[in-house]
Formats: sequence, C-alpha cells, structure tokens
Amino acid sequence: MEEEIIEKELKTILVVDDEPSIRDLLKYNLEREGYRIIEAGDGISGVNTAIEQKPDLILLDIMLPKLDGLSVCKRIKNSLNVPIIMLTAKAEEIDTIVGLELGADDYITKPFSIRELAARVKANVRKYEVVTDNKTTETVKEDKKKESKIVVGDLELDLDKFEVKVRGEIIDLTLREFEVLKFLASQPEQVVTRETLLEKVWGYEYFGDIRTVDVTVRRIREKIEKDTSIPKILITKRGVGYYIANS
Repeated sequence: MEEEIIEKELKTILVVDDEPSIRDLLKYNLEREGYRIIEAGDGISGVNTAIEQKPDLILLDIMLPKLDGLSVCKRIKNSLNVPIIMLTAKAEEIDTIVGLELGADDYITKPFSIRELAARVKANVRKYEVVTDNKTTETVKEDKKKESKIVVGDLELDLDKFEVKVRGEIIDLTLREFEVLKFLASQPEQVVTRETLLEKVWGYEYFGDIRTVDVTVRRIREKIEKDTSIPKILITKRGVGYYIANS
C-alpha cells in the first residue's frame, strides 16, 4: 500500500523515442532522479500514451516513425497542458523554431549530458507546477486583481488569464513566450541579458547554449510587432539583451 502511494506521488515523464538505447538511458538516469518513466517508441503511440496517462512532462524526439515529433507535439498540446522538451539530433535552427511555435517548451540537442537534461526536466516540471497552482487559485482579492495586469504602451498582460493584448487585440502565445514577455514587461526599459532570462524564466543555466532565448524572442516579435525588422515593443540591445519599450 505504501509503495502504491509513493508511486502516485512521483512525477511521471513520458519518453518518446524510437531508439531503445536512448529510452533505456533516460529511464535509468531519470528514475535515479526520482521520476516515474513511461515510454513510447513511435509518434502515434506517443500521442495515445500522453492522452491516456497524462504525464507531468514529455521528452519527445523529432525524428519518429509513423508520426514525426513536431506533429506529435502539436496534437498533444491541443489536448493537454503539459511541458514538452524536444530531443533533436539536428543542428538546424528551423526544427527548433517550428517546435517552439507548435508549443514545445524547450529543446535539447543530441548528444546531451544527463546533468543538463535532468536540470531542464526539473525546471520545466517546477515551472508548470507554479502555473497550475496560480490557475487553480480562485480566491483572489479585488485589490490583488488590479495588480494582475501589466500595461506598457500598446502591450497589456493579464496575469490571471495568461492573456496578452497588443493594441487591444488578443495575441496567442505559448506559455514560455508569455513568461518571457511577462518578465520583460514587469521592468520596462530595463535591459535583461539572455543569461538572466535563462535563469529567471527557464529556471536553469543553459551550459553555454542561449539560442533558445533568441528563438523565443523572435517568435514573440512575429506575433506582437507590426514590422519585425523595426520592432517598437520588444527591443534588442545589441550585445547585451532585450527590453520592453515604455512608449
């Protein structure tokens, strides 16, 4: 009985990869970190397992038989609010861009270190726990509700609804995009480095790889700016980082 209770309390991670050796490696190391691991060897079974089991996080390979990882990501995100970390052997940035656009929360390139992967898994699970707790808290006082919005120029963020408006129009952002915009908008005109965004928004150090910040910012710009070549809201401070313009 005690063992059943303990197993229910463990966070469940779904590993979707067609290489048994990769699945075995991830299962062994993540179980040592205290997670319960379930597996799928192709895209179709990955979608079905995710919907049936409702894991706390998904590690999803891009190159999969039956259904590719990006399509799997899209289908799962249409049904579940679950963090997805893409696993890719490709260096091309296009996979990362498309993956994040479809709702993936993060990516890691093979070969990867187990220490790095474990850090990203922990950070993404923790981030979603915080978001879920905030969403399920209904007893919010009226004065606190007033503080739940951030307005900077044409940009408006509703922190309770996780909703973004630009010039009154609702913009569809992924959770990660929303968190980046929220962090920047909470301190307008203040330049934030990529390293700081990784630490504060992603929740871990990136071991020297900060491309995911630039990719995420690019996706945000495509959604909130009239002309991405001349951004007016989300500005780049060359060689330093990013900031939200207060005008």
